[in-house]
Amino acid sequence: MSLSDRAARNRYSNAAFNVLQVDMLGEMAASLAHHGELVEAAMNALNAAATPDERPGLVRKAAREVWAFFVQRELCGFRDHKDVIRQYGIPGEVLARLGAIEADHR
Repeated sequence: MSLSDRAARNRYSNAAFNVLQVDMLGEMAASLAHHGELVEAAMNALNAAATPDERPGLVRKAAREVWAFFVQRELCGFRDHKDVIRQYGIPGEVLARLGAIEADHR
């Protein structure tokens, strides 16, 4: 195999890798955005709770959504969650539940 053949093969193999990498990054970004939307919806529902009886269930749901969002953020390389806690207005009662997430029994 000549040097120019090797260079061409490397160029094509790098291009294929870059296409795959771009696709994977796009999927990660889409998933992160999706989980952010779920957290936002959970926070809106929690803030709009009409009765005190509704709040515990909404806190549990919000904790599940926040936990999933934090996991997704960490998979993307974001380890510090202070800014998103402030941005989404995640209350302490939700954060306190993150260490004890209940299974979702649907």
